[in-house]
Amino acid sequence: MVESRDVLFQTAETLVKVCDALQIPLVFKSSFTKANRSSVNSFTGIGIDKALSLLAEVKQQFNIPLVTDIHTEEDAKIAAQVVDVLQIPAFLCRQTSLLVAAAETGKVVNIKKGQFLSPEAMQFAMQKVQSCGNEQVMLTERGTTFGYHDLIVDYRGIPIMKSFGKPVVMDCTHALQQPNQSSGVTGGKPELIETIAKCAIAAGADGLFIETHPDPKNALSDGANMLALSQIQALLEKLIRIRQAII
Repeated sequence: MVESRDVLFQTAETLVKVCDALQIPLVFKSSFTKANRSSVNSFTGIGIDKALSLLAEVKQQFNIPLVTDIHTEEDAKIAAQVVDVLQIPAFLCRQTSLLVAAAETGKVVNIKKGQFLSPEAMQFAMQKVQSCGNEQVMLTERGTTFGYHDLIVDYRGIPIMKSFGKPVVMDCTHALQQPNQSSGVTGGKPELIETIAKCAIAAGADGLFIETHPDPKNALSDGANMLALSQIQALLEKLIRIRQAII
């Protein structure tokens, strides 16, 4: 999430250098606002205009495509002026008006699978985008609700959603969230990010989403399930070897 210019640019610069060195395509993601927070006191952003302005700077300086979350139809129109991919949050993946608004921008639409949906059900979310004549769709697995405070990943969902003919991404960090904590702040298990990522690559995922931050303990949003920026390169090097072994 865009929390400051310094954190945003440090993260982008590091990821660009690492991905260039490893020859991995990078799509940089940062949210300009957060609409779904456990507590009313949670950080939701620095302001839409300021955040999108900083994202535009990142895109221009580093020449990389951007993805960001949208939560309303108006968000789609505003964000499409800056980013290349509009991401539909998991809780909103059935919201027809939002999917249509995203599709009508002509941008790539990445739909995160709801924690409450089967992978098979995601074909209907995909079809809502396609109904607007937009075939630029990606689907993202992010785990399934398991009780009140945890998620599990069923890796069968990756080949099932790939059978729809669209790229499938694994959200390695949100799959490890522990929502609905009594503190009002979502927890997580970042020590298992590597496990989730390895399994996803082995199962045929086309891409990975990994939240990272120079200092996760002091991140203003989702710090409990982030990978430290300093650990990204070592993880990606391992994942490249797994990818090479299965193709």
